[in-house]
Amino acid sequence: MSDDVRFDWQRAERAGVPEVVFAQSKSTPQLLAIVGETVVRGGCVLMTRVDTDQAKALVEHYPSDVRFHEASGTLIAGARQIIPDELQPTSVMPKVAIVAAGSSDHALVAEIEQCLEFLGVQSHAYIDVGVAGLWRLTELAPDLNEYPLCIAVAGMEGALFSVLSGLFHGPVIAVPSSVGYGVSEGGHVALNCALASCAPGIAVVNIDNGFGAAALACKMLKVVVTS
Repeated sequence: MSDDVRFDWQRAERAGVPEVVFAQSKSTPQLLAIVGETVVRGGCVLMTRVDTDQAKALVEHYPSDVRFHEASGTLIAGARQIIPDELQPTSVMPKVAIVAAGSSDHALVAEIEQCLEFLGVQSHAYIDVGVAGLWRLTELAPDLNEYPLCIAVAGMEGALFSVLSGLFHGPVIAVPSSVGYGVSEGGHVALNCALASCAPGIAVVNIDNGFGAAALACKMLKVVVTS
């Protein structure tokens, strides 16, 4: 591996979730070095925020060892297209509901889905159920309450987080989306709304942090499964 990359191969053993590569700020040679070492070790690694040029280079160099999911910008690299052995759950993990305010949040929802799948957690997405049409969310409440937890995605004013937490019996992981314009541009309004919510039971990750939400959901479910 290159001198400027020191991958944490033991993180899964220590923390329950492996190191995941944030590709956006990395060079193609750095990513190639990580994939090369992964293949040599016979392991598997997930990359997020992979652009099409990076993906093209990785596929050209390792055509049989990478799988690129364009809609989510994620890529799984390694000889095995499965989650690492150390992450195999001790029993069947419950499904997670992903609830998104708008169809504009589809790319972020796709990232969450792919990260959950890599971590061995099944999910089902409910998209375009924002509170501007509140009936869409209230109609779903009985179905949502069949899940142990929800990951909620919302931009603009972020009202979904509070309303959903008031309808849902389990914890809600709020993912503020950068989708928005004017004062809502960049997701900061949605982030502040999630942090300031008066509805109990909301955990908040950073703006557009789909992997962070998936990792938190995985850890929360492991506590339930192993307790």
